[in-house]
Amino acid sequence: MADFLMILSEAAGAAGEAHADPTAFGLNATVWVSIAMLAFLSILVWKKVPAMIGASLDKKIAEISKQLGEAEQLRLDAESLKAEYEAKLADAAKEADELRARAESEAEALVAKAKGDATALIARRKQMAEDRIAAAEANAVAEVRAAAAKAATDAAAALIAAKHDAGADKALIDQAIAAVAKS
Repeated sequence: MADFLMILSEAAGAAGEAHADPTAFGLNATVWVSIAMLAFLSILVWKKVPAMIGASLDKKIAEISKQLGEAEQLRLDAESLKAEYEAKLADAAKEADELRARAESEAEALVAKAKGDATALIARRKQMAEDRIAAAEANAVAEVRAAAAKAATDAAAALIAAKHDAGADKALIDQAIAAVAKS
């Protein structure tokens, strides 16, 4: 196999020395490729392909600029909404603090009123109890006085009945009449 490779390399070396560049109408391949490129570029310019590419790029640039403007406007809107909601949140927190303070003051007022009402109720009940006790005392004193008066009257009647007879009664009546006559 080494012999075969050697033969090929010798053939390639011999062919390379005898090889000549092809030409057509006296122009080599490089000139023909250059002419084809010039023709291709001329057709592109003639068909206004660079202008179409430029217009397409300008359109894309305008579209991207429009999207950037919309994004900027959306960002500004979002920032304004954020500021608005932060202000609302601050107002809500302030209002919540005011409500809590108002509720605390109302609770304190209710507690103070309840204490005052309880004190007044206790005072009224105490006064009612004292009034009942005083009424019971007055009733008891009246009952004792009535019982004492009845006992005294009964005792006096018994004494008078025991010590006085009809003659003594007549003397007393005469004295009472004389006392009335003098007056």
